[in-house]
Amino acid sequence: MTRKHILETPVDQLKESDIIFDWNEVDPRKSKPRHAFSFFDETLRDGLQSPSVVDPPIADKIRIVELMDELGVQHIDIGLPGAGPRAREDVREIATAMRDNKLKIRAACAARTVAADIEPIIEISQQVGIEIEVMAFIGSSSIRLYAEAWDLDRMLKLSADAIGLARRYNLPCTYVTEDTTRSHPEVLRALFGNAIEHGAHRLCLCDTVGHVTPDGVRSLIDWTKMLCRELGQDVGIDWHGHNDRGLALENALWAIEFGADRVHGTVLGVGERVGNTALDQVLLNMKLLNWIDNDLGKLVDLGQLVSRTTRVPIPCNYPLLGDDAFRTGTGVHAAAVIKAQRRGDHFLADRIYSGVPASLFGRRQEIAIGHMSGESNVHFWLEENGVEATPDLVATVFERAKKSNRLLTNEEIWQVINDYQHKAK
Repeated sequence: MTRKHILETPVDQLKESDIIFDWNEVDPRKSKPRHAFSFFDETLRDGLQSPSVVDPPIADKIRIVELMDELGVQHIDIGLPGAGPRAREDVREIATAMRDNKLKIRAACAARTVAADIEPIIEISQQVGIEIEVMAFIGSSSIRLYAEAWDLDRMLKLSADAIGLARRYNLPCTYVTEDTTRSHPEVLRALFGNAIEHGAHRLCLCDTVGHVTPDGVRSLIDWTKMLCRELGQDVGIDWHGHNDRGLALENALWAIEFGADRVHGTVLGVGERVGNTALDQVLLNMKLLNWIDNDLGKLVDLGQLVSRTTRVPIPCNYPLLGDDAFRTGTGVHAAAVIKAQRRGDHFLADRIYSGVPASLFGRRQEIAIGHMSGESNVHFWLEENGVEATPDLVATVFERAKKSNRLLTNEEIWQVINDYQHKAK
C-alpha cells in the first residue's frame, strides 16, 4: 500500500503491516519453535534467595501461584521443604490450595540430592494428594568440585539414590546440574547418563552464575541432545538462567530456539546477585513474537504483587511494569501520540512511540508535563482531566513546567490550576 493510500484509508481498514515495516521478519535468525515448550516459575524458590527480598506471607504466595495459573504458566517451584519447618509448612499450604482450587499449574519442589530433602516432598505429596515434581540439584562444574573436594563417584551415588527415592514414590524427577555452563563434558556425560539410568525424566541445564552467551547456549543444548540420542533416551531439557552479564532474557529465547522445551524464570528477575531470567519479560517477548497466545492481561498485576510482597521495587524504566514504560513528557513524542489519539485511532497511539502495545497488557499510553514538553502535552493533560484548556491556563502551566528540571507531578499541576483559578476570581 502506498503512502498516499495509507493516508486516505480509514483507520479501521488498515492492517498493522500497512503502517509498520518489521525488520525482525526480513531474515529472522529466530523462528517460531516447532516443538512444544512450557514455562517454569521459580519466584517462590530461587527468587527468594535474593539477599534483598522479604519472604512473602503465605496468602500472597498462594495468590502468586493463582496468577501464574491464570497467565498459562505450566509449572511452578513452590519451595524447598527440606530447608526447615516454615518452608515445609508453606509448601504444604500452597500445595493444598493448588489442589482445592483445581489449578492447572503443576507443583514442583527443589531438593539437594539427599534423602533429607526429598522425603518431605514425598510426605507432602502423599498428604495433600497431588503430584509434586522433584527438582534434585547438585553442583557439576570443576571449580565447584575443586572447592568442595567432591569425588565424582560419590556424586554419582548421591544422585542415583536421590532420583531412585523420588521414583520409588512415583514422583517425576528433574536432574538439575548447577553451573552446567561451566562444567566439563565428561563430568556431564557421567552425571546425565547416571541420572537418566535411574529414572530422571528431565535434565535442567543451569547458567548458575550468568556466565554463558547465546553461542554457549547453542553448544550446550546441541551437545545434550546429541548425548540423549546416543543413550537412546527421550528426556526433556530445561533451561535455567541468571542475569550477571545481562544476557538472561536473550539466552532464554535462544534456548527455546535451540531445543530446550522448558524455560525457567522469576517475576522481575528476582534472585541471587543480579537475579534470574525475568519470566515476565520472557512471556512479554514470546507474546510479541507470536510464539504463544496466552492471555497476559494479569501480568502487570502479578509483577506489582511480587514487588509489593517481596519489597523489591520496580525500576521506573522496567519493561512493561515500570512507571515510565508508557509515559512520555517529551514534546515531539507526545505530539505524535496525541495526534493519533485525536484521529480516534488507539491502535496507532499505542504503537507510534512504543514497541510494546500497552493495551495488550492492561496499560495505556500516558502524556506527562515537564521541562521537555510542548504545549500539546498541557492541552492533552488538561482535557484528559476534565479541565478547559484556555490559552491563559495552558500558558501558565507551560511556564511552570519550563522552570522545572523534571516532570511535574499531578499534584503540582493541580496546584498550578488551583492557583490560576483562584487569581482569576
